[in-house]
Amino acid sequence: MTATRRAGNLSLLLLLLLCLLAAVTGCSAEQRHRPSVVVTTNILGDLTRNVVGDEAEVTVLMQPGADPHSFGVSAPQAAAMEQADLLVHNGLGLEENVLRHVEAARELGVPTLAVGESVDPMTYTGGESAGQADPHFWTDPVRVREAVRLIGDHVVRHVAGVDAGVVEKNTERYGAELAGLHEEMRGAFGSVPADKRRLVTNHHVFGYLADRYGFRVVGAVIPSGTTLASPSASDLDSLATAVRKAGVTAIFADSSQPDRLAQVLKRESGIDVDVVPLFSESLTPKGQGAATYLQMMRANTEAITEGLTSR
Repeated sequence: MTATRRAGNLSLLLLLLLCLLAAVTGCSAEQRHRPSVVVTTNILGDLTRNVVGDEAEVTVLMQPGADPHSFGVSAPQAAAMEQADLLVHNGLGLEENVLRHVEAARELGVPTLAVGESVDPMTYTGGESAGQADPHFWTDPVRVREAVRLIGDHVVRHVAGVDAGVVEKNTERYGAELAGLHEEMRGAFGSVPADKRRLVTNHHVFGYLADRYGFRVVGAVIPSGTTLASPSASDLDSLATAVRKAGVTAIFADSSQPDRLAQVLKRESGIDVDVVPLFSESLTPKGQGAATYLQMMRANTEAITEGLTSR
C-alpha cells in the first residue's frame, strides 16, 4: 500500500470518527436539553402526562401512595424543581413540606403553576380548617377539566420545544374524557336517594364532590383539611352525635391509611355503620385500583354509591 493511499485511509477514518463523535455529542445535548416539566403530586402528574404526552419529560415527585400533607422533597428532587422548564403544584397549602422548594425554584426564574388557586377554590365550612381554602379540588372532575386546560396553556407558553398543536390536541382529548367522567358520576349519584346523600369521611377531603353532586358532609373523623391533625375525644363525641342524628350508614376512610379512627367512631356512634375505603389523596401502583385519575374517581363513585344504598 502506498504512502498516499495510507494517508487517504487515515484521513477517511479520522473523518468517520469525527462524524461519530459529533453524532454522540449531538444526541447527548439533545437529551440534556429535552424539555422538563416537574409535578408535585401524582394526581396532577397523571393529568400533566395526559396533556404533555411525548412532548417533554414529566417528572412526578410523589410516588403512588404518598401523603401530600407529609411528603418531603429529597435533594435530587429539589434540584430537578430548580432546573425545570415548568413546575406544576397543587397549592392552597396541600404540599405543606414542599412549598419552600417551590418558592426557591420560582426565585430562580422557574415558571410555576399553582393549579388549585386557579380553579375557583372553595373554603372549608367547619372543623379546625373553617374559613381556609380547601385544596382538594380534584374530587370535582369539572374543576379538573379546567385544571387540564390551564396546564396545557402553561406548557405551550413556557416549555420551549414542544409542539403546541400536539399539546392542544391532547388537552382537548383528555378534557372530553373528563366531561364523560362527570356525566358518569352524575348518573351514578343520581341513583342515591336525597335522604341518603350524607358523607362522613376520614378528614375533610370530599367537599368539592359533595358540592358538585348534592351531598351533605355530616363531618369528618379528623375535623381538619390535613391528615397531620388528630381528633380529640370531644371531637369524636360530637361527630358520633351527628352521625346518630343524620342516620348515616357508612363512614368513608382513605384506603392508604389505617381506618382505626373510623372504627372508633363506628363504636362511639352506637349505630351499625360500615367503614368503606376510598382513594382520596393519592393514586395507587398499577393493579391496585386507582393507577390513574379516571380509575380513582370511577372506583370512588362506585364505592360511595354502593356504601350509601346497600342498606
